[in-house]
Amino acid sequence: MLIDTHCHLDAAEFDADRVAVFDAARAAGVGGLLVPAVDAANFEKVAALASRLPECRYALGIHPMYVAAALESDLDLLHDCLAEGGAVAVGEIGLDGFIPDGDLPRQTAFFIAQLRLAREFDLPVVLHVRRAQDQILKCLRQVGVRGGIAHAFNGSWQQAEAFIKLGFKLGFGGAMTYTGSRRIRELAAGLPLSSIVLETDAPDIPPAWCAGQRNDPANLARFAQELAVLRGIDVDAVIAATGDNAVEAVPGLADVPGFRPVGPAP
Repeated sequence: MLIDTHCHLDAAEFDADRVAVFDAARAAGVGGLLVPAVDAANFEKVAALASRLPECRYALGIHPMYVAAALESDLDLLHDCLAEGGAVAVGEIGLDGFIPDGDLPRQTAFFIAQLRLAREFDLPVVLHVRRAQDQILKCLRQVGVRGGIAHAFNGSWQQAEAFIKLGFKLGFGGAMTYTGSRRIRELAAGLPLSSIVLETDAPDIPPAWCAGQRNDPANLARFAQELAVLRGIDVDAVIAATGDNAVEAVPGLADVPGFRPVGPAP
């Protein structure tokens, strides 16, 4: 099954046509979507969205780009929301070394606190890892969690192997469609298929065929085709394996209507 493991369907960019976007994704073959929160203000929105759309599941967390405006009490709210059940992962959380004046110590404090919540509730995590792979790996070794997904992975081979050893799948999407993204394409082509999941990060990271435009979850079907070409395998094998991988990383996706496990990826 095609599963979009990272789709911000709650974003304002979809306010005018969210239902049409969702219907187009389903028509393109997307059978499941994971919608991660980015701050406390949209916890309720992503939960409500998932309750209306049976193909959607949601994660709750405070994104590193939103940490500057976050309150300590937001962590208490996150705890309470996770305790209520419903969220299938903690995310989107992590570190961002690209933000000007990003205050990495504060980001790290919030990240560690959220890793501890993930461990407390035995939930996987959805990681934001931009220019901070080694720092994130250090935190993961400090606070062990059950694994999850390293979203929009763009690290080295060694870093990829380190995330995989810690139980993580690596997310590939729009960046993989650009011929100039050599390292990402080499990773997508050469890493074990069992370590890869597909994602759009919609409305962000648009693919090569709609650069500068809004990214939609329907593009996931073409991402699967792109990955199949890079690996020299049939697209159906990519769809089956990455769907299984998504559920292995985030078991709460297993009850998406119509999901049937296929078997281990090569």
